[in-house]
Amino acid sequence: MKINLKSGIDKLLFGMKQNDVTAALGKPDKNYVDEDENVIFVYNSHKIRLTFYQEEDLKLGYLVASSNDLEVSGFKLIGRKIDDVKKDLATKGITKFTQETFDTFENYFNEDNWFILQTEFDEVVKFEIGAIINDKDEFDWKFPVKK
Repeated sequence: MKINLKSGIDKLLFGMKQNDVTAALGKPDKNYVDEDENVIFVYNSHKIRLTFYQEEDLKLGYLVASSNDLEVSGFKLIGRKIDDVKKDLATKGITKFTQETFDTFENYFNEDNWFILQTEFDEVVKFEIGAIINDKDEFDWKFPVKK
């Protein structure tokens, strides 16, 4: 599954509606509403969780994935040492990370591309990516709006 920085993962583009996603991936294995009234879709086979923001007309705004197939710029992420992943990303100019620790997990957040590499035991276990907010303080939706 190819990560498209600032846009989404594979066929999933920020700004898609639920029916666009089900047309691309089929019916989710699970869907529910979270405490913020956002709609969440879960696809077990893709190891991906999608969040449709309630405050943004239920547009796809956040993805959390842990598939071994995930790659960015041709580099695999999941199951690799964080130092190796960071070296690969540095060859593409991605070098700034804010690091946070939670118990045995560490998050490496890259604000420029709005993604998080989550590690446990020094190995990448999860990738999270959110829609970018532009200079006008609005989401930069990537999915073309149907007229």
